[in-house]
Amino acid sequence: MILVLGLLITLACAAVAAGALNSFVLSRWEAPGTESVRAQEVLARDFATGNANLVLLVESSSTVDGPEVRAAAGRVEARLAGEERVADVWSYWSRGGDPTMRSPDGHFAVILAHVEGDATTARAWIRGHVLPSYTADRGPIAVRVGGGEAVSSQVSERAASDFLRAEALIVPLMLALLIFLYRRVRLALLTLGVGLFSVFTTLALLRVVARFTEVSTFAANITLVMGVGLGIDYGLFMIARFREELTRGATAGEATAITVRTAGRTVVFSGLTVAASLSALFVFPFPFLRSFAYAGVLVVVMAVLGALTVLPAALGVLGPRTLRRNPPPVNHHGFWYRLGTRVMRRPVLFAAAGLVLVGVLGAPALGLRIGLPDDRVLPPTASTRQTSDLLRATIPYEPSDALQVIVPAGDSAPLATALSRVPGIAQVNAPTGVYAAGARQQPFADPAALISPSTVRLEAVPTRAALAGTDVPELVEHVRALAPEAIVGGFPAELSDFRAALTSRIPIVAAMILAISFAVLFAMARSLLIPLKATVLNLLSLTVMFGVLVTVFQNGAFANVLGFTPIGTLDPAFPILMFCVAYGLSMDYEVFLLSRIKERYDRTGDNTRSVLEGLQRSAPLVTAAAAILAVSFSLYATGEVMYLQMIGVGTAVAIVVDAKIIRGVLVPSLMRLAGRANWWAPSFRWQS
Repeated sequence: MILVLGLLITLACAAVAAGALNSFVLSRWEAPGTESVRAQEVLARDFATGNANLVLLVESSSTVDGPEVRAAAGRVEARLAGEERVADVWSYWSRGGDPTMRSPDGHFAVILAHVEGDATTARAWIRGHVLPSYTADRGPIAVRVGGGEAVSSQVSERAASDFLRAEALIVPLMLALLIFLYRRVRLALLTLGVGLFSVFTTLALLRVVARFTEVSTFAANITLVMGVGLGIDYGLFMIARFREELTRGATAGEATAITVRTAGRTVVFSGLTVAASLSALFVFPFPFLRSFAYAGVLVVVMAVLGALTVLPAALGVLGPRTLRRNPPPVNHHGFWYRLGTRVMRRPVLFAAAGLVLVGVLGAPALGLRIGLPDDRVLPPTASTRQTSDLLRATIPYEPSDALQVIVPAGDSAPLATALSRVPGIAQVNAPTGVYAAGARQQPFADPAALISPSTVRLEAVPTRAALAGTDVPELVEHVRALAPEAIVGGFPAELSDFRAALTSRIPIVAAMILAISFAVLFAMARSLLIPLKATVLNLLSLTVMFGVLVTVFQNGAFANVLGFTPIGTLDPAFPILMFCVAYGLSMDYEVFLLSRIKERYDRTGDNTRSVLEGLQRSAPLVTAAAAILAVSFSLYATGEVMYLQMIGVGTAVAIVVDAKIIRGVLVPSLMRLAGRANWWAPSFRWQS
């Protein structure tokens, strides 16, 4: 009955999940309630405009100042202004030859526009209409499409393509690995079925969640890889225990009951630790990261549910048919037992060696440099990336990323003069004129565009160099310090506010993850030292992950192999996500290992023997699960979007290091050094 019900639920959820991606949305890098978001609202209300989120790069083989080029560009600008979704358009030509919108050699100039609508609608329109219809040679000019929303539209398109490719590869690859591991096709299908159960039910539930709040399209990626991975993790652990009980002479019913009581309890604790780590993402006020929290928590719950209901029911039906046809002889002193013996004979030596190795691998993390999102997350073949590369090479200013300084109506000349002196600001456009280097240069071509009945806005155009690297927040703060009464917006301000809101909550998130996982492990082990040790070791494995991120994606090692362009910084959003995912999975393996060690210790009271026997029982499973999950994540390294490549490579490395070095060497050596202190817990006794 449970099997039939589980199958029906899976099929029903698969049908619902088929349309889930259409319910998900795209998100922008902005922090609700911040000054830059308020600036967006004022720009729309008072000036009927916004940030320049669409760029048309116009190229002429002669000069952009020629009459034929001017006329052709004017026709393109007029056509763009007539589009229903375009709220505002301005260009080099309509701004009276603005020097920040033209290349020094005179061959390139830009048309800027603000596209209205939410991120999903705007990017779909740009991808489906603007990119194909505006990218063309038009007589004396060639037009290329770029800008923030155009770049983001191709990022989401290629991320979706990466997701579909990973989906097509993960299932058959995991099935092949499971058949090799089990030597039983039925068990491989059953284990994979638990993973697919969690994926389909989670996507169906996310479709419901999307009716009430934003769910990012990237949530589908984490659902697939974690759903399949955790389903396999839990399946391996449950099936191994079931087989173990059968070989001891238990009936199928008895083996099922024991498996649920022992391995099932471990799965519950494991699920709690992973879900707790991912639930910390709810602290961030960004729909993008909260979407990962929704997906992560739901997929863990569904994986646990499948492992505790559908899987035991199927095992009870299969019974002895789950055993290998020609099982190898039982070896209680196999590779992991022998390795553990060697480690525990020289615990100081192995602990020191393991810590040195982890330290060397993690040392590059000290050079972490936090930056801001960049179009170079796309491969060089993407058309918007090519446009951005050409803009970087030809125009030394960032007119599309101008800071919008909104002040009450009045004389704006003094503020414009002061802003034009700020290092990194090339030009300030104000109703009273164009300012540079502290002096008025000329009248502004369209002063009415900068004036409303109650407010005035100034456009502070930065140099391209000022927006490179990690100096953007300093530039924004400098501008805000000069105009404390102003509302400062624009894309640089939005990214700075986003980063500030993100990084300010990191200590809270880290504290939540550490505290909750500590509490869960304490409840499981009834020990004070073991959860403390697990916390420290998990942080060490994450240090290795960040070391890899810095070495590979910040500094560019293996960039040619993976096919991405390093920019010398890391966007903080994805490393934070990876911290939560990798920490939860690392604690997952700690729970698997610890449960068997504690089970043996409760029976024997012998710390050394318990560690060795627990290692022999659980380490092969942890290794197999880690290998399979690492393969799942590493498939994203074959994608075209650097964000997903980071998740794939970084998480896969963290999983492998955790399973091999942390669990295989550091855990037994440190438990040997601690001895009976491993199992000490404070006694809470109240006296009246």
